[in-house]
Amino acid sequence: MTAVTVIGAGVAGLCVARTLLDRGAEVTLVDRHATPGSHACSWWAGGMLAPNCEGESAEEPVVRLGAEAADWWAAQTDCVQRRGSLVVSPGRDRADLARFARLTTGHRPLTGPQITEMEPDLGTRFTRGLHFENEAHLAPRAALDALRDSLIADGATFRQQEADPDALATQGLTVDCRGFAARDALPDLRGVKGEMLILSCPDVTLSRPIRVLHPRVPIYIVPRGDGMFMLGATMVEGRAGRHVTARAMLELLSTAYALNPAFGEAEVVEIGVDSRPAFPDNLPRIRRDGNLIRANGLYRHGFLLAPALARMVADLILHDKTPEVSDEIAA
Repeated sequence: MTAVTVIGAGVAGLCVARTLLDRGAEVTLVDRHATPGSHACSWWAGGMLAPNCEGESAEEPVVRLGAEAADWWAAQTDCVQRRGSLVVSPGRDRADLARFARLTTGHRPLTGPQITEMEPDLGTRFTRGLHFENEAHLAPRAALDALRDSLIADGATFRQQEADPDALATQGLTVDCRGFAARDALPDLRGVKGEMLILSCPDVTLSRPIRVLHPRVPIYIVPRGDGMFMLGATMVEGRAGRHVTARAMLELLSTAYALNPAFGEAEVVEIGVDSRPAFPDNLPRIRRDGNLIRANGLYRHGFLLAPALARMVADLILHDKTPEVSDEIAA
C-alpha cells in the first residue's frame, strides 16, 4: 500500500487526501489547525461550480477541468445544489451581457418575465439574462467539514502540527497543498486579494447564484439558506491590506441593493479577506522533486478545480502519469 502525507487541510489538501484514500493509498493529513476555519482561503469561497461562466475570463483548462467538479462533490458530500447560474446586468450594461454570452457556452437567454419567474425576488429589475442550467453550487464550509469527517471515518490519519514539507519528504511521499503559505518554496506564486461579505437577509429568497456584471469586476451573490447570502468577490493584485477596502464594501453592498432593496436592511454577519494563491497564468501547477510534490495555484477556482487537481496528483503518485498542469517533473 502506498503511504502518502498530505500537508494542508484546505480544499486542495482535502480533495487530494480523499482521492488518494479512495484509490487505496494510506493517507496522513497534516495541518496546523484542528478543523477547517477562517484561516483557510477556501473558508471564504463562493462555492460556485460554474465552469461555463468562468469561460468568460479564464483559460480553457478551467472550463474543461472544472466540468468534473459538480459530480465529484455530489459523490463525496450532500452539499451540492444543481440549479444553474443566473447572469444579469443593468439595462445600461446590456453590451456587457452580450459580450459575456459570446465568450461562454452552455447558456440560454432569458427575458425579463423569465428572470422574474425563475427568481421572483429579483422583480422586474432586469430585462435580459443568461441561465447556465447545468452549473451548480455548494456550501463551502459544510463541504470542507464533511470531507474532513469522511476522511477520518474512512481511515485517514490526521495530525495537528506545523509541517516542514522538505523534512517530511525525507521520510516518504509528501504532497504540499499549503496554498499561499507555500510561497517561500514557490517564488512565482503570488497572492490575489479577495474581499467578500456574509449577509443575513430573511426577507429575500434566491435559489441559485446570481452574477451581476459590474463595470470593474463581476459581483456574485450566492444563497446559503435560512436567509444567509455570500456576497463577493473582488480580485486585487497583491496581498497588501488585511481588511476590506471602502470601495469594495460600497460596490458589494450597492450591487446587493440593486438586486433587491431589501438588502439595504440586511445585517453584515461576516467580512472576509483572503489571499488566493495564483501563478502568472492563473492556472494550477503540480511540481515534483523526488518524494515531494507541490500542488498549488488554484486562484479563485478552489472548489471548481480541486477535484481535477487531486485526480492528477493521484495519477502521478500511483501511475507515474505526468499531470496536464505540470511544468516541472523531476525524478
